[in-house]
Amino acid sequence: MGQITTCIFDAYGTLFDVNAAARAVATMPGQAEFAAIWPQVAADWRNKQLQYSWLRTLTGAHCDFWQVTEDGLDWALERAGHDDPALRAQLLELYRQLPPYPEATEVLSRLKAAGIARAILSNGSPEMLAAAVTSAKLGAVLDDVLSVEDVGHFKPHPIVYDMVGTRFGVMPDQVLFVSSNGWDIAGAAAYGFQTIWINRAGDPVDRMPGRPMVVARDLTAVLDQLEA
Repeated sequence: MGQITTCIFDAYGTLFDVNAAARAVATMPGQAEFAAIWPQVAADWRNKQLQYSWLRTLTGAHCDFWQVTEDGLDWALERAGHDDPALRAQLLELYRQLPPYPEATEVLSRLKAAGIARAILSNGSPEMLAAAVTSAKLGAVLDDVLSVEDVGHFKPHPIVYDMVGTRFGVMPDQVLFVSSNGWDIAGAAAYGFQTIWINRAGDPVDRMPGRPMVVARDLTAVLDQLEA
């Protein structure tokens, strides 16, 4: 394996808490009914968002990630029996402002101090990612934010991972790729990146040829790996 010079992070679910929008609405006055079902809505929303990205890549029907985010939410709300345009609008607005996980800023700051290049590589559209990075105040600790919109395919298509070498001039084995998504780790590991799977839920490793180099509960494992 090469010496790591570049650390690449997935965005949604890795740096940003994708459940935060539904969780926040559930705590608001007048949302007792939604509070009872928000975990299922959040799970359905995320699952459909990802499924639609994979299906659109396979069928050649690409759209940006905001569209699949809206479509996934509409499916989740319909399944839950909710037809409330105001609720939908509120959830989508909060999704643009997802908070980072508590350790994210410190980890990125320490990587910057160590001279490691840092970037996001995400399915998110440029507009979504810009809003999230600004809201989370991560711009100063990132060198770049790479969106799949530049290549017109969603992860885990290999052309997406090519963007890292193009941007930073590195070989795959010089890259430490960090994601909370097992399927993303499988794609990145098969591509040749060194990988850390942030497995906050304690899920089993996916049965795929590309397997994580390290499995961890949070982003601090990135620092541990580089120090090792």
